[in-house]
Amino acid sequence: MLRYDVVVVGAGPAGSAAAEACAGYGLSTLCIEEHGTIGYPVQCAGLLSNSAFAECRTSERPVLNRVSGAKVVTGAGSEILIDAKVRKARVVDRAALDREMAKSAADAGAEFRLKTSVCDVVGDTVRTRGMYGHVEIGFKILIAADGPRSTIARRYGLERAKVYLSGIQADIPCPFDQRYVGVYPDASPDFFGWAIPLGEGRTRIGLCGRYSVPERFAAFARTFGQSSTHLVTGTLPLGLMNRTYARRTLFVGDAAGFAKPTSGGGVYTGVRSARHAAVVAADCCENDRFADRDLALYEKRWRGDLGKELEFGYRLFALRQKMSPAQIDSLIRALDDPEILRTIVDRADMDRPGTIASILLRKPAVLACMGSLISSGIRSLFF
Repeated sequence: MLRYDVVVVGAGPAGSAAAEACAGYGLSTLCIEEHGTIGYPVQCAGLLSNSAFAECRTSERPVLNRVSGAKVVTGAGSEILIDAKVRKARVVDRAALDREMAKSAADAGAEFRLKTSVCDVVGDTVRTRGMYGHVEIGFKILIAADGPRSTIARRYGLERAKVYLSGIQADIPCPFDQRYVGVYPDASPDFFGWAIPLGEGRTRIGLCGRYSVPERFAAFARTFGQSSTHLVTGTLPLGLMNRTYARRTLFVGDAAGFAKPTSGGGVYTGVRSARHAAVVAADCCENDRFADRDLALYEKRWRGDLGKELEFGYRLFALRQKMSPAQIDSLIRALDDPEILRTIVDRADMDRPGTIASILLRKPAVLACMGSLISSGIRSLFF
């Protein structure tokens, strides 16, 4: 039977980052990917902050465009422009990004098996099927980077994300200011819609929600003059697992529910969680200790790095569910103030939005427009 120090399941950014880091620590590492081509199917809007892109440690080749801000437009017609004047984020070809990250992992010494899926995990053995037939592979540590519907979490009977949103997006021919991302909070009552300029006259439009997502997307696309487009669908998990380790296994990225509840982005949190997992995997292998109390160091590490931000973000998401279109419009008008916009430009962080959110929610103009939510929803954010 094949045996490795570490088996990683999933070759997205989190999986490849984990595989590269583990191989870099000198661990024999295998990465299993169920699809035949790394990077497909694409289920990501492709907007990364400069910090998130830096975490991926790739070349600039996957970059399609760079943006400096966002234009937020409500259904009632109110809008604000947040313009940092410098390029704050990159729009990337996610398939190309994933392939570069996988190549970096392979260059570090990790092995890959494509068209291979997990059937079961028994003790320290993962049972797989795919182009190599039915194969059992032994491991010391298993890193589950197998996405929002994690097979491994399901096999273990672990509670997964609290909320699942469905997403639809499409790339369309549309002239759009290349400097700004469009944000449309009324496109979905649960989340928001987006328009991301890809360069060369094309724009990626999409939205996420719980219900009636195809119908809402069709209506949203019509505002851009589109009635028939090639659609890409995906699932967005929101809410952390109660525990992200069990039975020699560490859960990273979307498998652990690390998508940011405020934006849906998961590359930054996924890659950082993967590197925390690799540190713990190396420590466990070095000391030949794999009990849950040894794996618990992983949870301590990522919670110290990301925990407060993710928990605060989920409370913001819950608050957003209570807001009516009129309240959202009132909020956007309240934010359309030179001092507040300067604060957003100076203090906002795409990957850690809790800081700017907590600042804004204490502004009198913002509090005044939130109405009945002040006494319940907002109070719950801080206590």
